[in-house]
Amino acid sequence: MAKQLKRTHSSSGQGLLWLFGAILVIQGFGSGVTEAGWDTSFGVAGLLRAAHLPEWATLLVGFVGLALLGVAARRHCARRRADRRP
Repeated sequence: MAKQLKRTHSSSGQGLLWLFGAILVIQGFGSGVTEAGWDTSFGVAGLLRAAHLPEWATLLVGFVGLALLGVAARRHCARRRADRRP
């Protein structure tokens, strides 16, 4: 009987997706809310203002973070389904 090769999943790559997604969500939306509420720029918002980008760019960073979290969640669910199959 031929052995089936099981695909190895990179847990460090999966962890990095979760980490970068969370960082971008917090920095993007947090900086945007702080800038709107208290008229102060820090973190991503401060860097984007120094680069002369529009105010909505911080929200774009937050949405990129959400997309990364979505990809990480989708891969996590797919991996769990694949692990349950015989």
